[in-house]
Amino acid sequence: MKRFLLSAVLPAVAVVLPSVAHADTVKAPERDKKFFKTVEGEWVGPGEIVAGKYKGTKFTCNFTGSTPDGKVGMSLDGGCRVGVFTQKMSATIEQKGRSGYRGKFLDGSEGKGLDIISGSVVDGRKVILSLNRNQLNGVMQARMPDDNLMHVTVSVRVDKQLVPVIGMKLSRVDGTAVGAIAKN
Repeated sequence: MKRFLLSAVLPAVAVVLPSVAHADTVKAPERDKKFFKTVEGEWVGPGEIVAGKYKGTKFTCNFTGSTPDGKVGMSLDGGCRVGVFTQKMSATIEQKGRSGYRGKFLDGSEGKGLDIISGSVVDGRKVILSLNRNQLNGVMQARMPDDNLMHVTVSVRVDKQLVPVIGMKLSRVDGTAVGAIAKN
């Protein structure tokens, strides 16, 4: 049952990293590109289910982040592990016209995953995404206090309130120098 929960809810964790722009800001496209670039590389971190039937279940995830050629967005591939069980995780987010970003975790809500139906970059360090799967509506927030650390919270809507259900802390493990320029 814990494995089912991970496959149903943890895909949201995979997205964790970035997403959407303020359409009313001229600098938004460059800011978004810069934000997505910070996701490139290798990420590892622990997480925990913080509410519900499986409260207290701990897991560890490994992801590789990349940005698509010629597009604004990102892809994450990897997996999350609970004990001896591993669940493959993947997420793709791309800018779709003026309406913002759209994407999916795994194979989207038509399969076993989730759809990203909207989102916004609150500032250069925080992204909020709206998630949907059938009757499940939720929000994922990814906050990057610095270029090598990301805090992710996934919440679901219960009645009229958002209830946090998953928390994660991912750390960069590849030594990628984000935002640094080497001098020759």
